Amino acid sequence: MWRVVLLPLALTTAVPSPLAAPDWLEALLAPQAELWARWQAHDVSATATIDHGPWQRFLDAYVAPDTAGVHRVAYARVSPADRARLEAYLESLASTPISRYGPDEQFAYWVNYYNALAVSLVLAHYPVDSIWDIGGSPGWFSRGPWEKKLATVEGHPISLNDIEHRILRPIWADPRMHYVLSCASVGCPNLPRTAITLANRERLLDAAAREYINDPRGVRLEEGRLIVSSIYNWFSADFGAGPGDVLAHLRRYAGGELAAQLEDVHEISGYAYHWRLNDAATAE
Repeated sequence: MWRVVLLPLALTTAVPSPLAAPDWLEALLAPQAELWARWQAHDVSATATIDHGPWQRFLDAYVAPDTAGVHRVAYARVSPADRARLEAYLESLASTPISRYGPDEQFAYWVNYYNALAVSLVLAHYPVDSIWDIGGSPGWFSRGPWEKKLATVEGHPISLNDIEHRILRPIWADPRMHYVLSCASVGCPNLPRTAITLANRERLLDAAAREYINDPRGVRLEEGRLIVSSIYNWFSADFGAGPGDVLAHLRRYAGGELAAQLEDVHEISGYAYHWRLNDAATAE
């Protein structure tokens, strides 16, 4: 989801990589929500909807949970015909005049677009152990595919980072969006098995938040120490002004035993993230 850009004797704008780094450094280097104002354009009177049926059919055919609840993608089983259908769906999104739609329809468009682009990117380079094995970001010291322009929408080249950090985060400012964006990794929130639409948006956002927070990948206690996903470090500002707001967010969606445990926890002790590909073929 991010890249590292290092120049000799200087640290430039950068973002975390899977390389080991102190929590404070990862937080410092995390991508900020920097508005690309051009994508604020919308039509509040618009009633048209976008057909995400092709994406739903792909999800139905190739995405399923493993025994631990991680949504795995059967990349190795995707047929040439279904790969072609996925690419046709992406082409249809690229040709959609999205500025003419309402903001809620736009939100669903960008979330589904991000997830489908990430899956398509993996399929184009499969087999890989991690999405980090896929290059393409510009710059001598860049890693990963996050800045690679994967599509062109309304004449503007678009990357995964553009969608997440320049469109979705600054325009909608809803921390729950992190739970429906899948970076094709085991540690990230699950790839939704239901395409996001105007009708199901709120239900799916809340369900995805509860699912991730109540999963050890999102939140767990180890000998009384609270270990949470690195997304709460990288994007802490999206969840509030500080660690206290992150904890309040976690308590809002925690259930059962976790909810009881969090009542007595007042600080975050560490962060963790697993970048291994969410591949059905490597499920344990």
